[in-house]
Amino acid sequence: MKVLLIGSGGREHALAWKIAQSPLLEEFYAAPGNPGIADHATLVALDVEDHAAVIAFAKEKSIDFVIVGPEAPLVAGLADDLRAAGIATFGPSKAAAQLEGSKGFTKDLCNRYDIPTGAYQRFKAAEPAKDYVREQGAPIVIKADGLAAGKGVTVAMTEDEALAAIDECFDGAFGAAGAEVVVEAFLDGEEASFFCLSDGKTALALATAQDHKRVGDGDTGPNTGGMGAYSPAPVMTPAMVERTMKEIIEPTISGMSKDGNPFSGVFFAGLMITAKGPELIEYNVRFGDPECQVLMMRLKSDLLPILYATATGMLDKVQAEWRDDAALTVVLASRGYPGAYDKNTPIAHIPDASEEAKVFHAGTALKDGQLVATGGRVLNVTAFGKDVTEAQARAYALTDKVEWENGFCRRDIGWQAVAREKA
Repeated sequence: MKVLLIGSGGREHALAWKIAQSPLLEEFYAAPGNPGIADHATLVALDVEDHAAVIAFAKEKSIDFVIVGPEAPLVAGLADDLRAAGIATFGPSKAAAQLEGSKGFTKDLCNRYDIPTGAYQRFKAAEPAKDYVREQGAPIVIKADGLAAGKGVTVAMTEDEALAAIDECFDGAFGAAGAEVVVEAFLDGEEASFFCLSDGKTALALATAQDHKRVGDGDTGPNTGGMGAYSPAPVMTPAMVERTMKEIIEPTISGMSKDGNPFSGVFFAGLMITAKGPELIEYNVRFGDPECQVLMMRLKSDLLPILYATATGMLDKVQAEWRDDAALTVVLASRGYPGAYDKNTPIAHIPDASEEAKVFHAGTALKDGQLVATGGRVLNVTAFGKDVTEAQARAYALTDKVEWENGFCRRDIGWQAVAREKA
């Protein structure tokens, strides 16, 4: 099979690493890719916003299958255009990608189909939103409606913080993503990430993970795109997974289909496990980043036929097998992230991978033969262990061998699971 992978982040490096192991793979390209992905695929300097150029390349190389990694091309309708050109594509349609592209769209869907989620209101102006906050009180959650690279959400513990977050959205901090704001109830519980494939009819549960959104140890500081993750998430017991499928995933699949937007691709459900059970915080329509890294490490099955079955309506014909071991990933980020940070800082050394640990590239590039950091989140140091405690120790041992002066990381990834294991 000739495959083209779209994307350039840590998620795509993890996908590329796993896809490259498939005996079905004949030729493998990635656009635009990164230096880590280059170990597995031929990099192509395509502008993925130019759908015609992507289609022309796919036709020229007789690509059998395109896998779209990030959310922005999906929300922009790349999967629709590829499918219209007769190319099998993994990823939802533009209409279905609204599940991530518009938080209000998702909340309205939950409302229509009785999917458990926090109470909410949508606002297109600051003053009514602020009035609602004053009426509800804090803690409360403020979300920019559109795509904001994981940074458009404020969990406001005070009313003043909530009002400031509303101003931030409407003052343009997140561009067009903040033109509408969703204000929703604060859900108290433990967060978890749940992944499930759908071809529009069938659902295939994958695995669970837990990520660490805040930049600082002890879950302090501003939200980020994710500073680390581990899998499986102990809070997601088999009973909780079953409830999540029945109460959240299955009503979403049938609701999207009823609404004329059948969903094909991966559901990444951000959940809060409350006293009442699982409640939906938000949907993403692509593999998480950094959750994908721990999922790919734990997946025993060949990924390529599973993704192809999803894209071609044959999901009922495949299964996914998982290692029982835990996997944990630590994000190395540029100093200053999620605020301003220096770009093109040199990375002097990345340790070699082993059977039990690997460093995935996220925001890197080669400049004059030197590996440099180009993004906020730059490297994902990922390791296995018989439990989260062992995976954590191995991941940090490998992290400490990375030589990059401008990098920093949290030192407590997996703390909740480690505390459980030691209890």
